[in-house]
Amino acid sequence: MADNDTTIPASQAGDKQVMLSRIYVKDCSFESPRAPEVFTTQMDPEVKVSMRTNTKQLDASSVEVVLSITIEAQSDKKPLFLVEVHQAGVFAVIGFNEAERGAIIGSYCPSILFPYAREAVSDLVIRGGMPVLLLQPVNFDAVYAQSLTQGAGPGAAA
Repeated sequence: MADNDTTIPASQAGDKQVMLSRIYVKDCSFESPRAPEVFTTQMDPEVKVSMRTNTKQLDASSVEVVLSITIEAQSDKKPLFLVEVHQAGVFAVIGFNEAERGAIIGSYCPSILFPYAREAVSDLVIRGGMPVLLLQPVNFDAVYAQSLTQGAGPGAAA
């Protein structure tokens, strides 16, 4: 597999560009504290999902965006499982003003990462012997807009 150099000087780029340089799982975990007893009872899980994003500027044009998803499932107020996935990507964001850059990093990048994170969550839950869990789509544009109105800025909880 060849590495592509996606760093393009702004003077050569000419236009605005967003490029995905790398996508990866930064961290993931699955815990089932009541296994194997949990498999002998009827499960009627209550599921709590929380999401947040973190960013780290890597150089003048590259930024790491990490979408963190935490899922806690309980049945009869007893824990069934806990899943955490930190899906990350390195994005080159070139030629945008600060407001546009904020929207790209706060909305567009997480929307690119979400399908990968959803697949990782689903896989971990199934491999943990639990019922299938499919996360519903998220409107990251609306989440980003809400974070701006609440004054939280990018990285707020979804």
